[in-house]
Order: sequence, then structure tokens, then C-alpha cells
Amino acid sequence: MAQQPDRGDLLEMADLLTPAAIRAAATLRVADRLGAGADDVVKLAELTGTRADLLELLLRHLVDKGVLTQDDDGTFAVTELGARLREDHPASLRAHLAQDGLYGRADLALVDLLHTLRTGEPAHGAVFGRGYWETVNEDPAFVEALERSEARPQLGWGAELIFDTYDWQQVRRVVDVGGHSGAILMELLHRQPRLHGTLVDLKNAAEVAGRRFAAAGLGDRAEAVVGSFFDPLPAGGDVYLLSAILADWSDEQAVAILRRCAEAAGPAGKVLVAEVNLRVARETPGSAALELWLRATMPAPVRTVEQVKALAGAAGLRPTWEGPVTSVRSILEFTPC
Repeated sequence: MAQQPDRGDLLEMADLLTPAAIRAAATLRVADRLGAGADDVVKLAELTGTRADLLELLLRHLVDKGVLTQDDDGTFAVTELGARLREDHPASLRAHLAQDGLYGRADLALVDLLHTLRTGEPAHGAVFGRGYWETVNEDPAFVEALERSEARPQLGWGAELIFDTYDWQQVRRVVDVGGHSGAILMELLHRQPRLHGTLVDLKNAAEVAGRRFAAAGLGDRAEAVVGSFFDPLPAGGDVYLLSAILADWSDEQAVAILRRCAEAAGPAGKVLVAEVNLRVARETPGSAALELWLRATMPAPVRTVEQVKALAGAAGLRPTWEGPVTSVRSILEFTPC
């Protein structure tokens, strides 16, 4: 019989204070500031906008956990373990853990995992009162995080299907609906010199995308428009691209998004749905944890081709082309009925 963990082990596993303390330190850039010489608690509190007495408690707790050290004179320093909270560390985790970062904000919603278990809905709205994407795309606190995430954009999640399997030769203008800060549209325009594009997204993402287009010398072929895909979309596109969008929305909302694309595309346009299909094999190490995180973050991380077709049909679209299906993504073209 396997040895059962004692009560202390379970309490340690359920601890919320230490993860919160590490994420607070990441958000406040404590490791960077200590490394720059702000090793006095009063000075560090001034730089971080915190109360010195409470900040000292945070630092002492991180000493207990091996993230920091404290000398006899009260000076704090970063340990080898804590060094990954520094921005300039080659394996830095600061941006990933910061509460004003894209991943850190998503993780915070896990404190109400119970909401997801009971309703099947993402936990973010239950915790913060609004959806994740509305938050990161409208709150000015997340502009820097968006800028940083796109400094070295990673397409990921099988996005190569969009570039390698679809025939873009006859397309004059693509509208990237919910295109975030422009990584996919930029790649498309680089590969297709005759192609022009419009990106539609909420305020923060669209503004970041517009700056990126200009910096990349694509200002004459790419524009970024502030808007929601639940509202009427810019008309005149040949192809309306939805890349990894529908997984973040319920079936009813997904149909509404697809319907807006169909309206804008009109009889002559196409709607290209390159949707994620994030199946997690049970034999994958940590599969349950990954799947729980996905379900707490997005309502439908797994939709089959047939399910996507059913949603499109409800939005007045009929399939006209079907690309390959990978372990993480499918790609389908639709035409308004």
C-alpha cells in the first residue's frame, strides 16, 4: 500500500499564500530592484508603491521559501532560485507570473475553479466580474504585457496550417477578426506580397498591432481597427479569418461571431476558421492539470470539425473547403448561404 501523505503535506499543497507572494514579487519587480541596489525596505517600498511594514513581511516570507536571503544587517538579496524573477534572466519567469501579465492574469482566475466545475464556464468572469479578453484588451495596465508578448511573437498552436494549406494567391484583402496584436497577419503579408489586411480587435490589441505594422514597414498594406466581433465588421474583405477565436466562447457566442463574419463577407466573401482543437491525451504527464487549466480559461478548447461545421451552419455558412486536421488545430473555409 502506498504511503499516505500526512496532514501537513496536504496543507502545504493547498497553500495559497506562497504562490500569491511570489506573483506579487514578480509584479512589483522585487528581484530586479534588489539587483539594482534597492536592498533597503523603505527604498524598495517607495519604488514599488507599497507599505514598508507589509513589504518586509513579504520579503521575509520569501526568505523562508528560499527565494531571497537576508543578511544580519537586514539587507535582502536574490537567491539562485529567485533569480528567475529577474527580467534579464535567460530563463526569466517574471512576465509569466506577474499579475499584470497575460498568463499571470489568467492564472489568478483559478482561485474559483469551483465555478468552472459547476458551470463549465471560464472562472475569470466569476472572479473579476468581466471576461479575460475584455480585461487585457481594455485595461491600460495590460498594454505593456501585450507589447512584450509580441516583441518576439510565437505563432504556435499549429498556425502554420493557415499559411501552408490555404490558397492565398487569389485573395486581395483579408480581415483578421480578433487578430490580437498582429502576428498572424504580419506573417501572411510577409509571405504574400500582394495581400492587404485589416485587423479587428479591442483597444489595446489593435493599438499594439497598428504600431507593429508601422514598425515592420507594412503600414501601406495593413491597418488595425478597434472593434468587437460581436458588432458589425468592416466590409469589403475577400476572406474573414478567425484564428483560435471560437474556443474562448460558448456555442451561442461562437455562432454570433460567425454570423458577423458572414454578414461582412457577403455572397462573394469567404470565412476561414482555423480553430484550435486542444485534445490532451490521458497518458500525457500532467494531462489532468493541463485540461483543468484550459477549461477554467476557455469554455471550448476542444471542438471537432463537425462541431465547427454545425456552429457555422447555424450562422448561415456552408462549408466550401476543408483542410487537414492536426492534433491541435483544424482549418475550414465557409461561404455565406
